[in-house]
Amino acid sequence: MTEPAKQGTAAVPMRVPATAGEAMRPALTVADPNDHMAAAAYLMKHAGVTALVVIDDDAARRPVGLITDADIVQSVADNKDLNDVRILALVTSSPTVVRTGTSLNEAASTMVAGHFRHLPVVGDNGQLMGMLDILDLCGALLEASEQ
Repeated sequence: MTEPAKQGTAAVPMRVPATAGEAMRPALTVADPNDHMAAAAYLMKHAGVTALVVIDDDAARRPVGLITDADIVQSVADNKDLNDVRILALVTSSPTVVRTGTSLNEAASTMVAGHFRHLPVVGDNGQLMGMLDILDLCGALLEASEQ
């Protein structure tokens, strides 16, 4: 696939994502374990995401958990007040993560094996770099298959 040429310049082929780091979206919105679930729902809605990475602190940005739209749905179905329930009570702790250099095939295998829709992506130092969700992964794999 190529990007349309601008007048007077040649078309430059776009690089197809090959790794989790290239296909991920930056994790611009994260959650604190002490926030309530209503705050998580609000953040997800306004960020246009379906999961938030829970981090240990703003400086280290190490993923310690994951909260998803499915967790919020489960809370509502259990008749819990989202203003009373803290993220810490429902967070998936110690989430499976992948590194920025992880291949898309390996990331897909991890998602299938764990029945995951979201994978936090970390750098070599364990710091959160972004989120790879099922939509990002499928899009990148389709793009790669068209090459």
